Amino acid sequence: MRAMFGTIAPRYDFITRAFSYGMDRGWKRVALKRAQLPGKPLVLDLASGTGDFSLLVAAQYRDARPIAVDLTEGMLRLARERGVERAACGDACHLPFPDGAFDCVFIGYGLRNFPSLAAAVREVERVTRPGGVMVSLDFFLPANRVLRRLFLSYLYIQGFFWGYVLHGRPRVYTYIPDSLRSFVSIDEFSRLLGDSGYDRVNARGFLLGGIGLHWAAKAGPNRGATADGSVSVTGRVTAETQTFQPVA
Repeated sequence: MRAMFGTIAPRYDFITRAFSYGMDRGWKRVALKRAQLPGKPLVLDLASGTGDFSLLVAAQYRDARPIAVDLTEGMLRLARERGVERAACGDACHLPFPDGAFDCVFIGYGLRNFPSLAAAVREVERVTRPGGVMVSLDFFLPANRVLRRLFLSYLYIQGFFWGYVLHGRPRVYTYIPDSLRSFVSIDEFSRLLGDSGYDRVNARGFLLGGIGLHWAAKAGPNRGATADGSVSVTGRVTAETQTFQPVA
């Protein structure tokens, strides 16, 4: 895994934009809004890639302290070149941080690549303060079987095309649909969060349910209303789906 991401690191940002038809940046802005960060937040950007979430947080919150953590040194070198000040190699299942250290943990396209999703979620919950938030953005399989087949076909076609064009190796980017075949659904991941110490779990789907945005508060002090003005109810999982529409 580390070697593969080292190979694709220089093209990583381009690929995330290409696979999402340029909507990836908008989705990440929505993710930041859903986090409802406090003043001077301490934020973990886990599976950071080249540091998109770290840079978004730093731009929005002047006194924020984002820390980018990724398994691949090549990704982190690129993150530093883009202006990320704090970056370190780390394993999502064994994070080198104390309990309750962070106000928020962002995870961008990393869930499918963790060796144990349940173990990683437990670690994320451990390093998040009570009342803090986990926000993730990742690929998921649509619930509808027809849409699921269409989405997988789309990902394979995109993967073969860009793998050949950028690397001369058609299989370079097919790890995305390959990893999805045995991955959980948006609803299943919501339930996993609810079973792992989060008492307010919300999810939103994009691209006909092929992309899932989750935001969940760790059990602790009441955070009140959600970012869109509605109040999350303890133990309730909510979901909404948006299809092929750019996010403002």
